[in-house]
Amino acid sequence: MPSDAQERPRAGTVYLEDGTRFDGVGLGATGRRVGEVVFTTGMVGYPESLTDPSFRGQILTFTYPLLGNYGAPPRGGHDPDGLPLLESDGVQVRGVVIRGTSRPNHWAMDRTLDAWLRDEGVPAVVGVDTRRLTQHLRSRGVLRGVIDVARDARRPRAEELAQAVARAPAYAHEDLVREVAPSRPTVLSRNGGPLIAFVDCGAKASIVRALLDRGASVLRLPPDHEVPTRWHGRRISGLLVSNGPGDPATLTSTIEELGRGSNRGLPTLGICLGHQLLALSRGGRTFKLKYGHRGQNKTVCFPDGRAVIVSENHGYAVDPASLHGSGLEPWATNPDDGTLEGLRDAPGRVLALQGHPEGHPGPQEAGFVFDEFVRRVRRRG
Repeated sequence: MPSDAQERPRAGTVYLEDGTRFDGVGLGATGRRVGEVVFTTGMVGYPESLTDPSFRGQILTFTYPLLGNYGAPPRGGHDPDGLPLLESDGVQVRGVVIRGTSRPNHWAMDRTLDAWLRDEGVPAVVGVDTRRLTQHLRSRGVLRGVIDVARDARRPRAEELAQAVARAPAYAHEDLVREVAPSRPTVLSRNGGPLIAFVDCGAKASIVRALLDRGASVLRLPPDHEVPTRWHGRRISGLLVSNGPGDPATLTSTIEELGRGSNRGLPTLGICLGHQLLALSRGGRTFKLKYGHRGQNKTVCFPDGRAVIVSENHGYAVDPASLHGSGLEPWATNPDDGTLEGLRDAPGRVLALQGHPEGHPGPQEAGFVFDEFVRRVRRRG
């Protein structure tokens, strides 16, 4: 039995909309949640993955077979800038699927993975053949499913779980960005550097931290907020559009705002969902990937021959054929499936990357994207 499990085992079940069922042992909170079942190939960084707002509305399967070895972080931890120590203030996934857990041992841990998930009200199932589940999702594509952790060892009937999935709204129909985005503007600054308008659709805290580390100030805006030219007397010198959950095509007000002519003169950076939204604002199209790119070991190739390893978490991509006549051009590609990983414009004002240049957890090879963006912001002044 997993070391995190209770003395009295609880039944844990993952049921997919196509009728496939996986039974294991319950971990974390007791309860039932419906969501899109996805997988991540990351070998480390499970606290960062669990707190990534881009996973909102999803049941996350970890392909790495052993989790929990360094426990969970302190409650409510923040850095001197007031940012969460992890990617957000809480666990964002609806459920967790794990092959196995281990006894934790880390000097900075506050509690076990089991206790953390309980505190956050998130159910998990351990003991599942995650290799078979991942192979199933790769073959069939991403599926909706339900995760159920019972109060005892009794398991729910398949018919009951199928009804729960059928009654739940589709992933693309949920307003997930509203659940994770800020409701009002705020400014973060260390030394009064140039002010960047940050369209926050559910941003990872490490993106904001990467800008502050490079001497910029950040105006965090709700995704439906107008991008101002000045804020309390300070000039806006750049624009960044963040990551976030859900279908980018549903964020119509954000797309319309990004397409305004007054914003096109700003040095602009889009990350993940922001990459997709910038393409949509110029008339491009997006589509849903069969099973997405989620992990820390994703390769991105640039036209000059460079290849970098980035952290990624996305289920949608930009159709490069739709960029014809948009003023945007492909900048990077994924060598595994040929999908578009980056775009830019000819004048050099727009950069966008489907992966995460902040690279936490994972490599930091793509940090040059932030460096180039902030250099352009400083030149604008």
